[in-house]
Amino acid sequence: MSSPVGLLFLARTERGLRFVEFMDRRSLKRTFATHAEAVPDAQWVPSLLELKPVVDQLDAYFCGNRTAFDLPLDVAGSDFQLSVWRALCRIPYAETRSYGQIAKAVGRPGAARAVGLANNQNPVAIIIPCHRVIGADGSLVGYGGGLPRKRRLLDLEARFARLLGRSESR
Repeated sequence: MSSPVGLLFLARTERGLRFVEFMDRRSLKRTFATHAEAVPDAQWVPSLLELKPVVDQLDAYFCGNRTAFDLPLDVAGSDFQLSVWRALCRIPYAETRSYGQIAKAVGRPGAARAVGLANNQNPVAIIIPCHRVIGADGSLVGYGGGLPRKRRLLDLEARFARLLGRSESR
């Protein structure tokens, strides 16, 4: 899928969305190969037809018409990763939280670095909003899609939040 932040790789299972990744300079064939071992029985079909609800919601997000996603997810991760990803989904649109705040939210107040690692392993970028996690001092740190992309996503949300009359809390 083409987006304002670059080409996105989308993949789903029968249960829900499994991947939203930034493709950057990778080919589709190489991207499929990256996931082949983890999902050995997958059928990789280069088509967005069955992903129309995902494409529609992402398009609405990028146009400022959607502030939350309503999609079934089928993400694979450890119990800790899943708890972090659930906590990320509770960060309101156009707001941010620190790694330490997320660690406290999942009941592991000393695990800010582990939260960072879980963020890095987030298989569903944008939908699970790991871009909304920042350093304790408010700085932009660590983003698998690159800091310029993280800044762009945060700026996009801030701009639309202002248009919608919401205040930002960073």
